[in-house]
Amino acid sequence: MTLRHAQGARAQEAPRVRGLLLGALGVVLLGVLWEGYKALGPGNGVVVRGLTILPRTSDLAMPHLATMFSRLFEPVTATPGSPALWSAVVQAAGFSLGIAAVGWLIGVIVGLLLAILMQRFRTAESALLPWVVLSQTVPLIALAPLIAGIGAQVRFGESRWQDWMSVAVIASYLAFFPVSVGALRGLESPDRAHVELMRTYAVGWWKTLVTLRLPASIPYLLPALRLAAANAVIGTVVAEVSIGLRGGVGRMMIEYASASSGDPGKPWAPIFGAVLIGLISAGLVAAIGLALKKYRRGEVVA
Repeated sequence: MTLRHAQGARAQEAPRVRGLLLGALGVVLLGVLWEGYKALGPGNGVVVRGLTILPRTSDLAMPHLATMFSRLFEPVTATPGSPALWSAVVQAAGFSLGIAAVGWLIGVIVGLLLAILMQRFRTAESALLPWVVLSQTVPLIALAPLIAGIGAQVRFGESRWQDWMSVAVIASYLAFFPVSVGALRGLESPDRAHVELMRTYAVGWWKTLVTLRLPASIPYLLPALRLAAANAVIGTVVAEVSIGLRGGVGRMMIEYASASSGDPGKPWAPIFGAVLIGLISAGLVAAIGLALKKYRRGEVVA
């Protein structure tokens, strides 16, 4: 029995190890492609009928990977006492990660509530689901100033609405969509026989939801949570740029872009910070998946 359990554990670990190896291989391949194109590509890029298809390969447009990474360990500016660039990026990434986490949490709560409402009432599903889908067609660049303007008029007693709250709302706006759709699919996934059995024993809707539908929705919900985490990070970075919120990697990208002509490695530092936020977000959702491991049989791809 112990040997069988060990073999089963190894069989479950094999796909995870394979996924990590393939992910690492993908990063290495991307680096090889970058350096290969820089070495072999034309200096002015690939231009077709006046349209640039591939970028220029100059050191300003495409710095070497070594230039990007070595720049991380240099001071942000030449000012005495200026911190290392990696330190500033980590601090900005932590600020953006906190906002993205708040937006993700709000999006998950709103998405779950909408999914439960649509599952409970078919009329609500017919009325709300098209609007849920349609909501994702609104561009964030147009939405961000509106939310910031409305938030500026909100008061909490003596407290005022902060700009980071607007960014969190925008992040939640992107995060709630995959959660609501994935959770709805999951809540409707139990076999009809199981649902009928609950009705036979006169089990109410709430208890059926807690004991049957919610556990059955986990394989559908976890991929949706991963998508929601990615959407929250994207929404946070874009909203920081649109609103002009200082302190995060979004604003840092704009500020450092002006230094690209004389310091080509510097503008890439906040991009690495955004990648770091995405990796941490994915890791946190993966930890949630480990906690719900017993419900993940038959997990579907989002």
